[in-house]
Order: sequence, then C-alpha cells, then structure tokens
Amino acid sequence: MRLSISKSRNFWWTLSAAIILSGMISMLISWQTPDIHAPLRLGLDFVGGTRLQLVRDCTKPHNCDKPIDINIAREVAKAQGLGDSSIQVISENGSDNGLLIRCKDLNVDERTRLQSALTEKIGAFDPQKNQIDSVGPTLGRELFTSGILALVVAFACIVVYLSFRFQLDYAVFAIVAIFHDLLITLGIFSIFGLLFRIEIDSLFIVALLTVTGFSVTDTVVIYDRIREVLSRHPGQPISQVVDDAVNQTLTRSINTTLTVLLTLFSIFFFGGETLRTFSLALIIGFTMGAYSSIFIASTLLSWWRERTELSMVEPLDIPASSQDG
Repeated sequence: MRLSISKSRNFWWTLSAAIILSGMISMLISWQTPDIHAPLRLGLDFVGGTRLQLVRDCTKPHNCDKPIDINIAREVAKAQGLGDSSIQVISENGSDNGLLIRCKDLNVDERTRLQSALTEKIGAFDPQKNQIDSVGPTLGRELFTSGILALVVAFACIVVYLSFRFQLDYAVFAIVAIFHDLLITLGIFSIFGLLFRIEIDSLFIVALLTVTGFSVTDTVVIYDRIREVLSRHPGQPISQVVDDAVNQTLTRSINTTLTVLLTLFSIFFFGGETLRTFSLALIIGFTMGAYSSIFIASTLLSWWRERTELSMVEPLDIPASSQDG
C-alpha cells in the first residue's frame, strides 16, 4: 500500500487543528474553573500541599465488605475544613478500597484528625499501605520553572542541531511538529483533568521532554530519507519526493512506535498509580510524535518547498513585452 501524503495534507492539517483547538478550549475552561485556576489540573508537586493515600485493612472482618463511597469521604473532608480538596477512590487488589486525597498543607495533628474521621465513617486503614507526602509551594514553583527551562533549552538545541544537519526550514518544521505533539498532549490532559480529575506532577515534565526527543528522532529519519531521495532525483517534484521518503520509512516508524507503545501500555496497566499519568502522557505523546513526523512535518516541508520554488520561477516567466510595457 502506498500513501499519498502530500495530496491529502489539508485533511491532516485540519484534523490536527481541530484536536489542538479542542485542547485549547479545554485549557481556557480549566483556567476559569474555581478549583483548578490553571490550564491543566496541577498536582501536589507544583502547587504544594499534602497528599494522603489511605488503603483499608481488609484483614479485619467486614472492613472491606462495601466499596468506598466517595461522597462520604467528601463530607468528612468538608467537616474538617477541607471542602476544596481533591479526593479520588483508588483500586486496591481489584476493589475500591483506597482513597487519594490532595489538600492544603496539613500538620501532624490535622492529618491525624482527618484520618480518624475517615476511619470512623469508612473503615480502618492499613498503616503499612498508607502514604503521606508534603510539598511546599516554593518547591512546587521551582519544579515548574525548572521544567519549563528544560523544555526551552531542548528546543534551542534541536534547532541548532537540525540547522547544521539539514537546513533551517527543516529545523523550523521539526519544531512545529514538536509543538504540535506537545500541544495535543497538553490539551488531552486538560480535558482529562476536567472530566476525570487527572492531575499532572513533575513526572509529566519528564514525559514531555521524552516526547520531544522521540518526536524529533522520528522526524529526522524521514527528513534524512527526503534528502537522500532529493540527491538521487534532483528534478523530481518535492511532493513526490516526500511521498517516496515517507513510504520508504513508514514500516520502520510504525514498528518502532508499536514496540514502544506495548511497553508503555504494560506500565500503564500494571505499573501502579504513581506511573499511570507518566505512562499515559508518553502513550499520547509518542503516538502524536509518529503521526506528526509522517503527516505534519513532511507535508509542511513539501508545501514550503513548493511555494519557494514557485516564487523563484515566477519572475522568469514574465513576458518581455510586459517588462517593456
């Protein structure tokens, strides 16, 4: 099967624009939502506070007969002055026997009172499985700033590398493709934050950096093949060159992406709650990275080269009578 990428480029651009626009609308709504006030639902790592993961002790008789009612947990938190807390029921051994609570910074006495009130209403918790973390808001801001700085440095290094390795227009469209992948990943997580209360943590920044590296690697493979085809067939239309290059590298791109995704899905389903958001970000980002390398970066380069070649040819086609005119 041979794909005609250049002919259908408007379709791929429209599809990407629609997904990005949906994500940006979600980020705007998220910013206006009282309990978020940010484009994405930020986790404890960024905003600071206390995170409690409490798991019921199912070795005690009748302690885990019923799944946890999240409404009861929210009523308890509200009674403790923590009505704006993020509360999720988490699965333990296939049953809803755990709670994940993110709230303002609590001291030891406040945490003890909250846990005692929850024990009274929900059941006894297993001290061996309970986890309590506290992060100050200053550290959260430092993590966020460091993450953004790392992304900016990565973009700058990629532009420099691709400019030397290929040409400036290759570098520009590779960066556009990376922005495409990151915007879609951010937009989808914004939607997930609104619908499923999924929060991002410091590992999310690591995931974005990893997606950046994967995306540019896949794009470089296709760009390298485009350059090879151009050197062998210098007179061939650029759209045909791009189609040939994409089709020659398509199997490699798909196989590489599928191999990575199989590992990531394993981490997502079996890696535990801590790695779930991280693996989900990589799944979305890597999928978009393969998509943008094939359908966005290559078609943008084709479109640009067609326009620049046309602008170079047009003055030569002006009749002499017109110039004398």
